[in-house]
Amino acid sequence: MDYILHGFLQGFVLLFSGNDETYSAIWATVYASSLSMTASLLIGVPLGFLLGYHEFRGKKVVRTLVDTLLSFPTVVIGLMVYALLTRNGPLGATGLLFTVPGMALGQAILGLPIIVAMTANAVETLDKRLPQTLLTLGADPRQVLWATVTEARFAIILAAMAAYGRIVSEVGISMMVGGNIKWHTRTITTAIALETGKGEFALGIALGMVLLAVALTVNIVASGLKRRARQ
Repeated sequence: MDYILHGFLQGFVLLFSGNDETYSAIWATVYASSLSMTASLLIGVPLGFLLGYHEFRGKKVVRTLVDTLLSFPTVVIGLMVYALLTRNGPLGATGLLFTVPGMALGQAILGLPIIVAMTANAVETLDKRLPQTLLTLGADPRQVLWATVTEARFAIILAAMAAYGRIVSEVGISMMVGGNIKWHTRTITTAIALETGKGEFALGIALGMVLLAVALTVNIVASGLKRRARQ
């Protein structure tokens, strides 16, 4: 047990001494997850609204597909994005393979179904009279969208937090698409996997504490939003 305690003590030292390698992984994680969350929200919220608001042929099939993608293995997404971005792939000319934006592309695909599904559920649970009332008052489609999203804002924020929690903790996409390049695309999760395998427990524990802090923050905010939504 001594080596675990020693690892925790060294982990604290690395965090509070501003260790460059530690904060390089933290920065890559923050950068990639911020890009992917922005893309997931910009695409997923309108799609979730359309899926929850409109009735159309094949809606059940689309909902089943979206729900299936919620548990899509990250390593499979990483494989698909790698195939797209590799030199011989259709997007090989973009040069995104082994870059942070390339990782963000894969992570956006991971988070998108969560945003779409939870936004659709939130829209479906709203008062059915709201859209008709808005249309009767002369609102255009964009105003109906904005008012509906505003009413469902707490559920959408929770969706964003759930997506962020999955994105920030994934390994497969970051490893395959990012390549786990030190000082460049090495994220918290890939660094933990690599350093622990090398026996460098201190750095792994330091980065693990960062992930735990992120998870704790997300859960505290989610609990607060749930309480506020019930009031």
